[in-house]
Amino acid sequence: MPSPALGNQPQQTPEPSARTASGRAPHSAPAARIALAVLLVAKLMDILDQSVALTALPAIQESIGAGPAAVQWVTAGYSLTVAVGLITGGRLGDIHGRRKVLLVGTVVFVVASLLCGIATGPGVLIAARVLQGAGVALMIPQVLATLHVTLDGENRSRAFGLYGAVLSLANVMGPVLGGLLTQVDLFGLSWRPIFLINVPVGLAVVLVGTRFIPESTARTADRLDLTSMLLSAPAVVLIILPLTEGHAHHWPLWCFASLAAGLLVLGAFLRRQQLRKDDAPLVALSLFRGKQFSGGLSAQLTLGLLCGLFFTTWTLYLQRGLAMSPLVAAAAFVLLALGELVGATVAMKTAGRFGRRLPQAGSLIALAAMGAYGLQVSGRQADLTILAMTVPVILIGFGLGMVGGPLADMSLAEVPHEQAGCASGLFNTAMHLGIAFGSALTALVFFSTTGGSADGVVNRDAFAGVLWWAGGIVTLMWALMFLLPERANSQAG
Repeated sequence: MPSPALGNQPQQTPEPSARTASGRAPHSAPAARIALAVLLVAKLMDILDQSVALTALPAIQESIGAGPAAVQWVTAGYSLTVAVGLITGGRLGDIHGRRKVLLVGTVVFVVASLLCGIATGPGVLIAARVLQGAGVALMIPQVLATLHVTLDGENRSRAFGLYGAVLSLANVMGPVLGGLLTQVDLFGLSWRPIFLINVPVGLAVVLVGTRFIPESTARTADRLDLTSMLLSAPAVVLIILPLTEGHAHHWPLWCFASLAAGLLVLGAFLRRQQLRKDDAPLVALSLFRGKQFSGGLSAQLTLGLLCGLFFTTWTLYLQRGLAMSPLVAAAAFVLLALGELVGATVAMKTAGRFGRRLPQAGSLIALAAMGAYGLQVSGRQADLTILAMTVPVILIGFGLGMVGGPLADMSLAEVPHEQAGCASGLFNTAMHLGIAFGSALTALVFFSTTGGSADGVVNRDAFAGVLWWAGGIVTLMWALMFLLPERANSQAG
C-alpha cells in the first residue's frame, strides 16, 4: 500500500497504548504495509482453518478413532463457536482496544492449534477446535474494524481490495493445503501439521502486531452488556445448529423447535438493545437506520447463502456427476480461485472509484458465467472436462472476486468509529448465517433430487437445478447493492 494511512487514527481515543513498542505511532509507509500484512494474515488463518480440515477428515477419523458424529463436530464445533462469538468479540475490541483483543484472540488460537495438533482422541480435538473458534471470534472483527478506523479514501478501498483477494486465496488454499500436508506426512505426523503450522504463524502475528498495529478504541464504550451477550449466544446457536444438522438427521421436530426458540430469543435480544440504546448496548440498532449498512449486510448474507449452496453441491457434482478424483476436482477450485484473485485485484486497483457499480458488474459477470456453465451441465455431458469448463468457471470466480472487498468497504463506510467493532462483528456473522442457510438449502434443491445417490446422471441433473437457484441468489445480491452508494464516499467520522 503506497500511503502511510495506517498511521491515521481520526477521532480515536488518544492513549499511550495507541503507540508502538518504541513509543512512536507507525506513520511510515513501511510500517503501514507491515500492519496491513499482519491484519490480513490474521484473516487468512481464520479462512484456512474453516476448510483445511475437510480434506484431512478421513485421516483424522482413522488416526484417533472418531465416529461419524465426532468427525462432523470437528468442523461444526469450530464454525458454530465463531458465529456465536463474533458480535461479542467485536464489542470487546471497541471497549478494550482492537489491537489488544486481536492479539489476545491470536494467543488463544495458537494454544488451541497446538492442542489440536497433539490431540490423541476425538473429545480433545473437538474441544480444541471449539477453543480455536473462540480465539477467531476475538480476532476477526478487529481486522475489518481496524482497517475501517485507521484508513480513509483510496487507501481504505485498496486495503479492502486486498482483503477480498485474501479471502479468494484462502478459499482454495484450505482444502489444497490440508490434502498436501496430510499426503506428505511430515515427520510421520499425518494430519497434525495442518494445525501445528498455525503455531509459528500465529506467534509471528502476535510479535509483529504488537509493534506495528495501531491501537484504537471507541470513545463511548465503557463496559460490556453481559445480559445481552448471554442472549445473543443462544440465539445464534438455536438458529444455526438446526440449519447445520437438520439434513443429516432428516429434519426432526427438534430442528423446527430450535429455530422457533432461536427467533424468540433473538426478539428478546433486540428488545434489550432497544431499551439500552443510550447505555452501551451490545449491538447499536442505530446502525440499521442507514440503508447503506443494512443493504450491505443483506448483500453479505446473500453472498454467504450463495457460497453455502454452490460450493457444497459443486464438489459433489464434480466427483459424483463427472466422476473426477478429489485431486482433479481441487484443480477446478483452483481455477475458480484464480478468477477470484484477478477480480479482487481489479477491485483493489480501482480503489473504490466506481462505488456500487463495480460489485454490481461483478455480480452480472458471475450470473452470465453461471448461465453459460448451466448450458454445459444441462447438456448432460458425462465427459465434461476441466478444460471445457475453464472459461465459465474462471469468470464465475472473477465476478465474485469483484464483490467481496468493495462490499465490505461500502457497507462499513458510514459506520461511526466508536461502533466499528460492533459493525464488523455483525458483518462477519451475516456471512456465517448465510452459509448456514445455504447449507440448509442444499437439502431442498439438491439432496431432494439425488437422495444421496452417487449416480452420475442424477447428480448432474440436480446440480443443473442448483445453478438456477444460484442465479436467482446472485440476482438478489445485485439488487440489494442498489442500497449502496453509486459513488465512493469518504470514511465516517
